[in-house]
Amino acid sequence: MSDEEESPGRVAIGISFGNSYSSIAFTTSEGKAEVIANEEGDRQIPTILSYVEGEEFQGTQAKAQLVRNSKNTVAYFRDFLGEDFKSVDPTPCHQSAHPKEHEGTVAFSIRDSEAESENTVTVSEITTRHLRRLKNSASDFLGKQVNAVVITVPTNFSDKQRAALKKAAEDAGLEVLQLIHEPVADVLAYDARPDAKHADKNVVVVDVGGTRSDVAVIASRGGMYTILATAHDYDVSGAQLDQVLIDYFAKEFLKKNKGVEDPRENPRSLAKLKLESEAVKKALSLGQSASFSVESLSGGIDFTATINRSRYELLASKHFQSLKRLVVHCVEKAELDVLDINEIICAGGNSHTPKLSRSLADEFPPTTTVFAPTLSPTAINPNELAARGAAIQASLVEAFDTDDIEQSTHPVVTSTPHLAHAIGVLSISGDEKGAGVFTLMIEPETPVPVRRTAHVAVPREGGDVLVKLCEGVREIKVTKPEAKPKTNGANEDEDDDDDDDDDDDDEEEIREKVWKAGRVLAEMAVRGTKKGSKVEVQVSVGAELDVQIIAREVNGKGGTRGMLDKPAIAQNGSV
Repeated sequence: MSDEEESPGRVAIGISFGNSYSSIAFTTSEGKAEVIANEEGDRQIPTILSYVEGEEFQGTQAKAQLVRNSKNTVAYFRDFLGEDFKSVDPTPCHQSAHPKEHEGTVAFSIRDSEAESENTVTVSEITTRHLRRLKNSASDFLGKQVNAVVITVPTNFSDKQRAALKKAAEDAGLEVLQLIHEPVADVLAYDARPDAKHADKNVVVVDVGGTRSDVAVIASRGGMYTILATAHDYDVSGAQLDQVLIDYFAKEFLKKNKGVEDPRENPRSLAKLKLESEAVKKALSLGQSASFSVESLSGGIDFTATINRSRYELLASKHFQSLKRLVVHCVEKAELDVLDINEIICAGGNSHTPKLSRSLADEFPPTTTVFAPTLSPTAINPNELAARGAAIQASLVEAFDTDDIEQSTHPVVTSTPHLAHAIGVLSISGDEKGAGVFTLMIEPETPVPVRRTAHVAVPREGGDVLVKLCEGVREIKVTKPEAKPKTNGANEDEDDDDDDDDDDDDEEEIREKVWKAGRVLAEMAVRGTKKGSKVEVQVSVGAELDVQIIAREVNGKGGTRGMLDKPAIAQNGSV
């Protein structure tokens, strides 16, 4: 055999491995990420495996088995991977195979063969089987054997969980090129668009998953992503939105059928309720009303009902408010204000819910772009974001050797130093006692090394310009509108008018972000500038946080140079 036959090369894909749903994607020859449908035509594949008489079902077919074959159906298992049994929460698995302890890990007792006896299958083996099915679906679609992958993981996945996932993928015949964080993959999917603007920005990624919500604040600086803060909440999730509908339809059923068993008390009836309620939730994302219909819901009684979107939004309002508080908390955790956020990316299937994206948009200023299907015509399908980002990353790294990938993704390389404070220049023309004009040059959390250039104005008639390199201090400027003049009227109405005016003032209050000069780092002067010219200031921050500043007249000769040594670093408790 020739060397080429022995080494067919890598065929890499991206996999979004979610607790509720998974997706697979590849990158075309034109560099465009495309999501692959499995054999049933599903692009959003339920992360579920089910076994009937030894035959394995995955995805939508497996999900249908939750009603009649729940004990042999494994669902919501991703978060158990690499964990001890005592540390997992089995609550999501109440309508499927229950996890149990086995040799220090999590396992399931299922009939996965034609034999009558049950077998103990570890969560690692279940993950391997799931990934193998995804790999085979991709291979069938592409017409060639897939053998490499980039997989997305939550931001709170531990090293032990990452190692367990990597081992499970390798057992499925997949070389793991890289594990990337889900919110980073979401941002990458948007930044890879041909019309995307690559500017420094702060992005909030809101992923409302099936069992929990994940929020991340990411600083994008020069194509490098830094996660500033994360937040996770199991009490705000798609399952909670489903539960609102489950409770509503169960109560409606009991109203019309007195004395019948509550369908929530019967495992099979509850499974029917859950599946149909999820379908209703998806229908309400597209239309103003939806129908609920289940045969033999409880006591052999068929049940049909309808609900409109307004009623659903009212019933789920507390969950939307909780999500909004979680997002704001994460922004504050990153020591930012809502005015600092440039973009919000809504990820996950629940982002199709109109009220969810609208409630987030209401909390942020109009300058913040919210990427959600109901608010932005350019929004990417939130179900596919993570898989697309993983596929793009796979196309970037698949040509490199394994050792090179490992070295380039090592924390020593990826954990680059960042600026804790903004840097700008304060230019004072002619009179050093004047307040001057502050120009922000480098945003906080920018990775180093970095270089930025700015032009500052000079006196109208030319002359000397003092340039001060300063730390930037962000302030939130609150502007209240002028009080409306009171109209002449009856005395008894004055108090009411005052109250109304106060309310109007609160509603019309304007908040805006401004940057001001803080601690002065260096000073230099550019003398004798020409009339109508400008001064060019260039600031360079090195990898060890040393700073070089150059100030000169545009198109002029010479200039002034300055240098700041790198700061002292504390080591082993000493300075």
